[in-house]
Amino acid sequence: MAAFCRGRHRWKRSGCLRVWTRNLTGKYDYDLVVIGGGSGGLACSKEAAQQGQKVAVLDYVEPSVKGTKWGLGGTCVNVGCIPKKLMHQAALLGTAVKDAKKYGWSIPGPVCHDWATMAEAVQNHIKSLNWGHRVQLQDKKVKYLNMKGSLVDEHTVKGLSKAGKETLMTAKNIVIATGGRPKYPTNIPGATEHGITSDDIFWLKKSPGKTLVVGASYVALECAGFLTGISLDATVMVRSIALRGFDQQMAGLVTDYMEAHGTKFEWKCVPKRVDKLPSGALQVTWMDTTTGNEHNGTYDSVLWAVGRAPETKALGLDKLGVQLNKETGKIVVGADESSSVPNIYAFGDIGEGRPELTPTAIKAGKLLARRLAGRSTELMNYDNVPTTVFTPLEYGCVGLSEEEAERRNGKDGIEVYHAYYKPLEFTVAERDASQCYLKVVCERSGDQRILGLHFTGPNAGEVTQGFALGFQCEATYSHLLQTVGIHPTSAEELVKVHITKRSGLDATVTGC
Repeated sequence: MAAFCRGRHRWKRSGCLRVWTRNLTGKYDYDLVVIGGGSGGLACSKEAAQQGQKVAVLDYVEPSVKGTKWGLGGTCVNVGCIPKKLMHQAALLGTAVKDAKKYGWSIPGPVCHDWATMAEAVQNHIKSLNWGHRVQLQDKKVKYLNMKGSLVDEHTVKGLSKAGKETLMTAKNIVIATGGRPKYPTNIPGATEHGITSDDIFWLKKSPGKTLVVGASYVALECAGFLTGISLDATVMVRSIALRGFDQQMAGLVTDYMEAHGTKFEWKCVPKRVDKLPSGALQVTWMDTTTGNEHNGTYDSVLWAVGRAPETKALGLDKLGVQLNKETGKIVVGADESSSVPNIYAFGDIGEGRPELTPTAIKAGKLLARRLAGRSTELMNYDNVPTTVFTPLEYGCVGLSEEEAERRNGKDGIEVYHAYYKPLEFTVAERDASQCYLKVVCERSGDQRILGLHFTGPNAGEVTQGFALGFQCEATYSHLLQTVGIHPTSAEELVKVHITKRSGLDATVTGC
């Protein structure tokens, strides 16, 4: 009994159920339990530990339909941002090799790409990140449990191990950061049996070969882009529009560039079925929604990129009355990431209305941890979050699309400054720069506050990240013009932009 009075922990076992108990003082096992070991969950748990909280994080990866599995770190590290950017880089290097001849490099013989070499290198890097995350948790004294977590009540979490053992633990606060997974269409015969998703493509040992990518989200276009860039045959099947939610003029430039550089597009088409032929090839039958005619083609792989579903079904949320959006399945959250049940919080992709972006989840997780520790009252600002689509011609943006700015302010309430420019590195290589474009959407009146900034071209992410700072300071068009450019760069064209769409003048940049 003395041990209990000193507040030490003991395991209680009942069959295969283990219950983590503290003493009889009524305190919890942890100050915070985080369910989900992705970028956001890890950031939240580590920050909470640094604030003096006792923290546990539960993470368990259900293998994909195709059996793909990975380690700690979530979507971004394992099957998202990191492998995507590395394979995008592989594709850019292929373009650079072609440009190199114009710059005087002698490259004998045909240049070819080896998928297995690239995949092994990318996967080894991911595994090093998995290990690094585990080391960081240990260093910061966060208890890592490789278990699938679910809620028992507003202060109790049940962990289920791979072996089927259950563990109960209590916490003052519980945070859900389980993110989402790619969806398969449920009404297309053969879709699940013969298709793959972004959960699989980065972990393939062999090349996917000739690939049909179904969908036109940034995931779809990025994957099709790097496949084309490493000399694979890639086709994108688009039901309606590309990059829904993004500025549609910019989306058109992105897809125009992709089409001009080898990616095929089937516009206004929907797949009807996928059949595996005796040869092993996949025959896809689809319908052109404009004409109503059916067509078919054969592919080595079919990649479904038709959206993501939140990982909420196995969390036991319904038993506790945690409110979900009935259409999306995401958790309804307040400005402070709180759910409808006290002491239970959610953020990241699983939160209704939140951007599905790693940096927002990381920042929101850190801020939540500080608030729960009583060290801050600062809330996450979800306005003007910058992002970049890593297609062959990269597209970076921050703030409002032109369509959204017009909807909010009226067509006569905005001024759009724009320019077509040619990156210097495109000149000697004699590359087409028809889709290299930028625009700055401003309020038309007063100081002309900048509402949105959009850029297609090399290193768009690097360019956009810098200009995003201005949005936190309510930058105006005058501020932009007062900024001295760095020469010669593509980014400097943004501080020189002066032609408005309204003027109708030619917006092509001439001279240096």
